[in-house]
Amino acid sequence: MATVYLGIGSNIDPEENLRLGIAELRRRYGEIELSAVYRSRAVGFDGDDFLNLVVRFESEESPQAICEAIEVIHNLAGRDRKGGKWEARTLDVDLLLYNDLVVDAPPARLPRDDILEYSFVLRPMAELAPGLVHPETGKTMLEHWREFDAGHQPLEIVGVVL
Repeated sequence: MATVYLGIGSNIDPEENLRLGIAELRRRYGEIELSAVYRSRAVGFDGDDFLNLVVRFESEESPQAICEAIEVIHNLAGRDRKGGKWEARTLDVDLLLYNDLVVDAPPARLPRDDILEYSFVLRPMAELAPGLVHPETGKTMLEHWREFDAGHQPLEIVGVVL
């Protein structure tokens, strides 16, 4: 069994789309653990704020199979990829970690760089798994969060029930 971490975000009907994404993950993987939900500004474009969280679950599926399941969930949420990377989205689900696997082979780059680049990924990771060691840096998620300059990427916890 692998321990899997996914980052999930939305800025189009975010509560509805996060609920859809979480429901589909629960249906497929059973019990999942959730971080708090955080509100953050859109990065790379002008748009509505995003709601983001990180989830953890156990799976026997390969990273490739998990990425395929993520695409099914994106399609269920009506995700449109025509506009490029920096755009509003109904649902964005990213495979962040798969055990301590380090790989750079599409469709998965593990660990995902977003973990150390964005507060809306690192803070919920540090909340959900503070003692988890990043497979490339050797530091815990909490250590990374304490070193992170969160001032330029402010977050707010929101009370969304998923």
